[in-house]
Amino acid sequence: MTEFLIRHFIKDYKDVEKISVRTAYGVLASIVGIFCNVFLFAVKFVVGLVLHSVSVTADAFNNLSDAGSSIISFVGVKMAEKPADKDHPFGHGRIEYIAALVVSFLVLEVGFTFLKDSFGKILHPETMNFQIVSVVILIFSIAVKLWLGLFNRRLGEKIDSKVMMAVFTDSMGDVITTSATILSLIFFAVTDINIDGIVGVGVALVVMWAGVGIAKDTLEPLIGQAIDPEVYGEIKHFVEKYDGIEGTHDLIVHNYGPGRSMASIHAEVPNDVDIEQSHEIIDRIERDAAKELGIFLVIHMDPVEMRDKKILRIKETAVRILHDLDPACSLHDFRVVHGEHQINLIFDMVVPIDYDEKKKEDLSLRMAERMKGADSRYECVITVESDYVAQSGPDEK
Repeated sequence: MTEFLIRHFIKDYKDVEKISVRTAYGVLASIVGIFCNVFLFAVKFVVGLVLHSVSVTADAFNNLSDAGSSIISFVGVKMAEKPADKDHPFGHGRIEYIAALVVSFLVLEVGFTFLKDSFGKILHPETMNFQIVSVVILIFSIAVKLWLGLFNRRLGEKIDSKVMMAVFTDSMGDVITTSATILSLIFFAVTDINIDGIVGVGVALVVMWAGVGIAKDTLEPLIGQAIDPEVYGEIKHFVEKYDGIEGTHDLIVHNYGPGRSMASIHAEVPNDVDIEQSHEIIDRIERDAAKELGIFLVIHMDPVEMRDKKILRIKETAVRILHDLDPACSLHDFRVVHGEHQINLIFDMVVPIDYDEKKKEDLSLRMAERMKGADSRYECVITVESDYVAQSGPDEK
């Protein structure tokens, strides 16, 4: 069923012209969500009226409110698709994160309401009425919501959509709460003991925790999160594959919504190559990055020494000493300036972002001392920088 919907609504990437594939996925998920929740509302509302069941009728209106999450998802993905304008030169992609944040508040509200009602049932137990028809309706509701949640998760993973993953979590919260209701009803039918309130408290806490998780995941890109190591490696390797690029560093990525990123990186080029030739390579990389990676990439050229064996040996010494002092650190932009009585070693030292100022200063002093120990003429001029990668692998340093 899921494959049928995706195949017939989306067709193929190349066939989508007036609407992006991402928006098409979002619209599909939203329409399916609205339909499923309205359908469940209609079924439960009719059954609740026929059976005079307050719980089933109340659950029907809960499904109607859940349709609101799908409506928010629909509005979010449509507004996020708006093109760039003079006030928003990088587009409106972050609106999708805001939509997901709104859904997280709805999930928290459901959890809080369920928690309040559960405490009320513990303090003032209500007589439970076991009806097999009610249980069947609730099981049917679980099946629909479970499918809807997994449907949203699959689409959300395909396009990395925060709002669809939020709707998935919302649906799973409904599955958990409805399952808890069935468990309480069956337990009451077998033992004549009412545990509805106790089970409800546990379920409410789980739902609220899920809401907090959605909010946290959504706020991170809005606030500005560290570069994902996979993205870091992809951009780094993409730039370094070009002839004439000796290395890269200082990669910074700014997220303006899913699929809308701007990045800057320093590319090392040989200092004995004509600057116009290196500049031509840089321009080509920036154009290719926009086409192949979908990233607006700005590259800064850093000329590096590639032939002078004396300078290369000094750099090797500095790299080795820094690795001995702290393997988590690295250096770049290494230059040697010979003076009359001293040799200035000018370079940038990259440290983990959680290092405080005292630790940075101490590391710089120890680095300078060790280099001076290698040659008394060495005077280090060190610029300390932070690493913007979430976590660094051994090949990313």
